[in-house]
Amino acid sequence: MILRVTKRIHKVLFLSTLLLTLASPALALDVQLLIREIEQQYMGTSSRARTTMQVKTAHWERTMEMQAWSLGRDYFLVRIIEPAKERDVATLKRNREVWNYLPKVDRIIKVPPSMMGGSWMGSHITNDDLVKANHVDEDYNLRLLDETAVHYVIECLPKAEAAVVWGKIVYRIRKDPRVPEQVDYYDEEMVRVRETHFDDIQQIGERIIPLRLTVLPLEKPDEMTILRYHELVYDLPLDENFFSLRNLKQR
Repeated sequence: MILRVTKRIHKVLFLSTLLLTLASPALALDVQLLIREIEQQYMGTSSRARTTMQVKTAHWERTMEMQAWSLGRDYFLVRIIEPAKERDVATLKRNREVWNYLPKVDRIIKVPPSMMGGSWMGSHITNDDLVKANHVDEDYNLRLLDETAVHYVIECLPKAEAAVVWGKIVYRIRKDPRVPEQVDYYDEEMVRVRETHFDDIQQIGERIIPLRLTVLPLEKPDEMTILRYHELVYDLPLDENFFSLRNLKQR
């Protein structure tokens, strides 16, 4: 009788250990922290970047050179340097509000909520991306969808109270180095409508990040937006006053 009970106890302990072992990778992964790190990899505490953005549509193609500054996840300012005809066109993000400055008419325009799904600078990036990308961990319920030896796949479904554009976002993240490889965006009908691919992975200071992002609108297979980082500097002495409507107009 004692022997039978002892064997049963050993069996229970073995099964418990096995279940804990199988579950430990998922339990050890802080999915919210991972997504927050991925979305803020280009910003850090503060940053300055020089980028080029190439936009190809069915009717035209253009390339813009831009300079951008950021502070945490809530402050962002970007100004066009080239081409000359669009020089000093600028966008300011403060918390979850966005303004555009048009130097030809010397006018600041606040982007209304109804225009958040609209194109930013004529690209396949939306105004909503500027506002919400750094808050995915707050606006979406996250779960580990799949894990391999090389990747994490994380599904993001919007919270009931969140005012977001996407019906679902799925991240494919490399483990080593820990960088995004692909992000898929779904509409409210759960149809995949956009992909963002990341490559040209390089080390910038202590960070390893992809320096090229390619945005593909799947309903327009001949179109794309390519954003490339040429310079990226972190930990600058910036404060909230830098990200003001007055500074938005400076040339």
